[in-house]
Amino acid sequence: MKQVTLIPGDGIGPEITEAVKAIFSAANVPVSWEEENAGQTTFESIGELIPATLIASLEKNKVALKGPITTPVGKGFKSINVQLRQKFDLYSNVRPAKTTKGIETRFDNVNSVLFRENTEGLYSGLEMFDERLQISDSVARITRVGCQKIIRAAFEYASKHGCKKVTAVHKANILKSAGAMFLGEFNQIAKDYPNIQADDKIIDNMCMQLVAKPEQFDVIVTTNLFGDILSDLCAGLVGGLGVVAGANIGDDMAIFEAVHGSAPDIAGKGIANPTALLRSAIMMLHHLELKEEANRIEAALEATLANQQECTGDLGGKASTMEFAQNIISKL
Repeated sequence: MKQVTLIPGDGIGPEITEAVKAIFSAANVPVSWEEENAGQTTFESIGELIPATLIASLEKNKVALKGPITTPVGKGFKSINVQLRQKFDLYSNVRPAKTTKGIETRFDNVNSVLFRENTEGLYSGLEMFDERLQISDSVARITRVGCQKIIRAAFEYASKHGCKKVTAVHKANILKSAGAMFLGEFNQIAKDYPNIQADDKIIDNMCMQLVAKPEQFDVIVTTNLFGDILSDLCAGLVGGLGVVAGANIGDDMAIFEAVHGSAPDIAGKGIANPTALLRSAIMMLHHLELKEEANRIEAALEATLANQQECTGDLGGKASTMEFAQNIISKL
């Protein structure tokens, strides 16, 4: 039995978390949950955004499943997600985007995985403001080691999963230092994987290519800000943030999460779609080497998504959150 830290979050987080727990229980997944929370709800109750008990649980269990979390706006708080990524050096943000039968989109053959550097770049928190001149500077700091780690993670994933190509996304034509260093490290590391095709795209061209011929991409690797934007773009190609998984992975810890927001406008109504969190949980099972359980749940989810009437309202169905979960359970 593997113990996993469970962070329900707020808004619709607790509802979709319960749905995932019910599916795991029905599938007899050998995982036990250690529940801790963070975010606005926790701050209002105990005055802490990220409680020490959560940090201790993460340090002990090394694996977590996280629902959407709200960081209070306008009070000077740094993003909870960014804090957790930087504290535990979860440098690899992994976001699969794959076409799903039953979810109508403009494309029917998307199957890519994006690796986004998760701790550096414009999200390093290096910001300065000159009051006299009214000038704001945000520094996009990247390190050679940071580039090497995320690029090698992408190639290792491609090698392990039989992917044919890794594409680096950059702006080295303008960012002569940071962009050039990222691209240079990519070209160097690519030599260690001669059986995998390596190419690169400038970020603006990449955006055009993704909305014109997304099927040409397999594994994508890029820096923090570009990855943040591209990962949502890729999600849009396959149905939106409500149906894609996400993971933040370091050398000795991994936090799997729903990447959409907490949707407070529908919280408590029992209509939220748990697909994104469930797919993140399936990624977690693969990480834990529980492949049989992962495949069973994934097959049941795919079969349910293929029948629109069994889905939640955002996917064209009439099921509630827990009815959708029960539809999946009936197919295990």
